[in-house]
Amino acid sequence: MNLPDKYTKSFITLLAVLALPACNLVGVRGTSPEKINFDLSQLDNEGLYGPDDGKQSLSYEFCIPANADNITQVLSIDPTAIVYRQSPGRMQCTQDHYLVVGNTHQDNYRATLEALAQLEYITQISQTFFE
Repeated sequence: MNLPDKYTKSFITLLAVLALPACNLVGVRGTSPEKINFDLSQLDNEGLYGPDDGKQSLSYEFCIPANADNITQVLSIDPTAIVYRQSPGRMQCTQDHYLVVGNTHQDNYRATLEALAQLEYITQISQTFFE
């Protein structure tokens, strides 16, 4: 079957995200946990933290080079991602980068974060706070 390139890239990215948990089971770690600048152990299985009567998701942000292929790739990995083209965010994204904000209240949030951390053009993922 001949699929257009953008569909092929999305399909391959989706397969990679789905395979990450299996890779961890057999001891293969291709991720860059040093890129994730917050403590994942504070999150429960649903990606929430805090007391039982006030759980909340953790929001995170990162910068990506400003081009359509990067946006497509990130959105195919993280369904919660929102791309901000005009805001530098706390990460202080430069003019040739876009700010991306996502959150942990999603299925397989750990695999999502690991897949994002594997992307060469993402240098760090930090918790963000809305004020």
